[in-house]
Amino acid sequence: MKQKIKLGTRSSALALWQANAVKQMLEMGGFEVEIVKIETKGDKILDRTLAKIGSKGVFTEELEEQLLAGNIDIVQHSAKDLQSDLGEDLEIIAFTEREIDNDVLVSLNPENTLSSKKEFTIGTSSTRRVAMLKNKYPHLKTVEMRGNLQTRMRKLEEGHADALLLAYAGVHRVGYSNKITEIISKTDFVPAVGQGSIALECAKNMPENIKKEIKSLCNHARTERCLMAEREYLRTLQGGCSIPVFANAIILDNENIEITGGIVSLNGDQIIKKTMTGTDPIALGYELGNYILNQGGKQILAEIRSQL
Repeated sequence: MKQKIKLGTRSSALALWQANAVKQMLEMGGFEVEIVKIETKGDKILDRTLAKIGSKGVFTEELEEQLLAGNIDIVQHSAKDLQSDLGEDLEIIAFTEREIDNDVLVSLNPENTLSSKKEFTIGTSSTRRVAMLKNKYPHLKTVEMRGNLQTRMRKLEEGHADALLLAYAGVHRVGYSNKITEIISKTDFVPAVGQGSIALECAKNMPENIKKEIKSLCNHARTERCLMAEREYLRTLQGGCSIPVFANAIILDNENIEITGGIVSLNGDQIIKKTMTGTDPIALGYELGNYILNQGGKQILAEIRSQL
């Protein structure tokens, strides 16, 4: 008899795309998978910024409650939405292979690009993206744009903004790639921690043989090394959804990890960024986090938290 897995997910089109991708991986290994839709705080409250709702667990809290209650077996998240500290009863068992992890500009007008030097309005709900725009492209205006991808695209069509700043992975997965006007260089815009990968989370008391089997089917080892470094960096800074920190790691030809990370002030005036290489992802993320903190990051973090 097949082992049945209840897979928890948010109910947006992007979340369901990701859940079905995970379902296919698990079914190839002989599991029977039931997708369970769960609404989160971040899905329900759309009239406030993420910072005003609270930065921890905005898109994960209800899913994790169902895990701990035993109502579902695993949860899929966009890895960038998953807080760095899961607590003692939960763990990540897999990171799927990372898609292109750049930010992209989406617009109905192909002339709206960051490189065009035009003045236009960008919709985004990310404090990182707003702060980076203020730092790199201060002539551009931003407006708060919450909601799932379909909601944001509708708001774009209604004229609430001239363009949207989003992650390539989500835009591509939901079928809006033809609306991308620019794939933004990671030199200018370092992505959010975990961007482009799907994380699978479970309760620690899940049987070890089931965890091992799920990991063997879904985990991508090179992506895992990168995200371990990025998430340790985030944990060291105690960053969350409302803090404009960023980090992105790659595997070099010699199998070392190269990570670039930093922090930017809310007004864009100050940015601290550093690239480091190493072999141990946890040690590397920790070293980078402490470097950023000691180079002025502590002061920027204190200012940000006093304003949120």
